[in-house]
Amino acid sequence: MNKILLFGTVIFSILAFSGYKAFAQLREENKQPAAAAPKILIAYYSYSGNTKEVAEAIHEKIGGDIFEIKTEGSYPEAYRPMTQQAKKEIQDGYRPKLTTSVADISQYDIVFLGSPNWWGTITPQVSSFLAAYNLSGKTVIPFVTHGGGGVQNTVTDMTAQCKGCRVSDNGWVGYGSRTMGISGWLKDLGLIK
Repeated sequence: MNKILLFGTVIFSILAFSGYKAFAQLREENKQPAAAAPKILIAYYSYSGNTKEVAEAIHEKIGGDIFEIKTEGSYPEAYRPMTQQAKKEIQDGYRPKLTTSVADISQYDIVFLGSPNWWGTITPQVSSFLAAYNLSGKTVIPFVTHGGGGVQNTVTDMTAQCKGCRVSDNGWVGYGSRTMGISGWLKDLGLIK
């Protein structure tokens, strides 16, 4: 009787182990690979440093690569002459030549694109960036700084110049260099927990 009980226990153990092993193998075969984290670029133009501060706050929260858009030419230091030059450049559709470049824009899935609001639109420097790089198929997330003018046409104009890309309607707009709300915004975008 003990031999039969022992034999039954051994057989049961072998079957149980075999079943567990088969189940574990099946579960392993059906595992979906973890989704790769999106590759992120944070590109921005900043005249006074406000947009740069926001770009750095975004970078601190989500990582990715950060890229400052720089171009040929300069602006007067005095406020009124600077704004008049910027207004004329925008009215003329001026696109300054870029002096910095992104090595391989194709590697990025998401591009955060920052611009001050100048005369109700994006800066000529950001327009130069959009003209220089093929962002089709990418998600572009705008962030805009302003001195009181709000978003105005910045996102609309960015969308019009960004051929084939998807410009998020959940951009960030901030007064000056205030970075309040960035964490909540990035949570809403699903980029941080």
